[in-house]
Amino acid sequence: MRALVVYESLWGNTEQVARAIAARLAVHADVEVLDSDAAPLSVDGYDLLVAGGPTHAFSMTRAATRADAVKSHSAPHEPGRGIREWLNQLERPSTEVPAVVFDTRVDKPRLPGSAAKAAKHELRSLGFDTSVKQRTFRVHGYEGPLLDGELDRATEWAVDILARLGIGS
Repeated sequence: MRALVVYESLWGNTEQVARAIAARLAVHADVEVLDSDAAPLSVDGYDLLVAGGPTHAFSMTRAATRADAVKSHSAPHEPGRGIREWLNQLERPSTEVPAVVFDTRVDKPRLPGSAAKAAKHELRSLGFDTSVKQRTFRVHGYEGPLLDGELDRATEWAVDILARLGIGS
């Protein structure tokens, strides 16, 4: 099995979650982990897509929200192409590929909206199998760190993904 894990990260928290998921998937799959700037525009040849990004302004980031994160909140990295733009350029797969999505969000205050729900909708419209429920991983404030136990939750979710695909134990 080949899996592609694509993430967008400004402070590194979403990247940590993506890498924790990828590490667990790698027990049973050949896994490629790429940030959204480097991600391919076709997933042909992959058997699973995992995509994740931070929630900004109730959804996936936009160029303006990423720039604001750098300017107003001192984010150390500003992706040129976020998950939103990558999904807008992503080709429809030639076969139905399972796709699972996650996001990172501030823990307090609890705000509405979800990058993962928006990404799941986009992937479904492209013909991906999005039957696995999306997940949210919480961070302290804008910059993090992740709440205690979130990387363990990411690993557990990867186990669940594999089980739903009938892989591993």
